[in-house]
Order: sequence, then C-alpha cells, then structure tokens
Amino acid sequence: MTPLVIDFLSAEATYRRKFGGGKSQLIAKAVGIKPGFRPYVVDATAGLGRDSLVLAGLGCTIQMIERNPLIATALKEGLENAAQHAEMAEIVARMQLYAGDAISWLHNTPTSPDIISLDPMFPPRDKSALVKKEMQLFHHIVGKDNDAHLLLEAALKKAIYRVIVKRPRKAPSLGNITPSFKLEGASTRFDIYTLKGIPR
Repeated sequence: MTPLVIDFLSAEATYRRKFGGGKSQLIAKAVGIKPGFRPYVVDATAGLGRDSLVLAGLGCTIQMIERNPLIATALKEGLENAAQHAEMAEIVARMQLYAGDAISWLHNTPTSPDIISLDPMFPPRDKSALVKKEMQLFHHIVGKDNDAHLLLEAALKKAIYRVIVKRPRKAPSLGNITPSFKLEGASTRFDIYTLKGIPR
C-alpha cells in the first residue's frame, strides 16, 4: 500500500493557498472571516489538514485535532517539513496539532474557541471509483466516524460564535440537528450552527 504523506508544500496545496479564492472560499465564509476578525478555530477532525492550511493562510489561529495516530503522525511530519521553508513558516506557526480524541479535548480545554469546524467522514459514495487513491487510503485508515453526532453536541457547548460542519451537498444534517443556515458549493456544503453574532 502506498504510504500516506501530507505535503503542505505540494503544487496543489500551494495553488489553492495562493489562487484558490482567498476570503471568497466557502470555508472562509463559513468561519465568518471578515476585516478585523480572524478567529481562533478548532479543526476537530483535522484529517489531511487542507482546510486548516487555508484558514491559517488567511490569518486564523488553528488548533488541529486528529485522533487517528497514523494520520496525526503524517500531519506532524507535514507541519515540521513545511516549517523549514521561509514562505510557510509564518503560516505553520499558526497551526497547532493535538493527537487525540476531540470530544475529550473539548471537555477538558479551559479555553473557548471562536469557531469549531467539523468534517466527519462522508457517507459512502455510490461512485467509489471516482474517489482519488489518496482518499481511498484515507478512508481505509480512518474508517467511519460513528460518534460524529456526539462531537457536534460537544462542539455546540464549547464554541463562542458558531460551529460549522462540512457535509456532502445532498446529505442529511449531522445527527438530524437543524443548522441555522447553509452554504452550498458544487458537491459539498457547510451547515452553520450560530451561537452568537460575529463581532462587526
């Protein structure tokens, strides 16, 4: 099996960071980025770290949490490698990684994040052949997030302003908990759970 490598310096990651749309990207709108507001975001299901990298590149402080030890190790190595490059050092400095369970972390942390972001494993796709090899490997390693609804409940008790959940565009809301509003893209959407208005 091909080893999983998380490369924050790859051509794909660099292109998205530089030309992917900046503050107009769906993830940026979902967390509520605006002039003067660069939130402290907890990415409670860090995965491959792509959304965290985008948000850190836009000036947010990111706490990444990944409970799968293999994925967490790949993230750690990716961050360490990126930190050695001058262009990325400032961005990576805003990205912290915790290897462990996000529900426990949320229960025990003394701080309250501005935003909590959840990206639980998507339901199985009918056209699995369309999934890239990298994502096939990721799905194989991570498996199912059967407790994702419990993570959402914990996040709603901890975040200050909002909790955002990435979902397939046509999938039901996580845990059947109705969001305050939705932001839809071509194939995915963000369910936004508003707890308090973002400061102007």
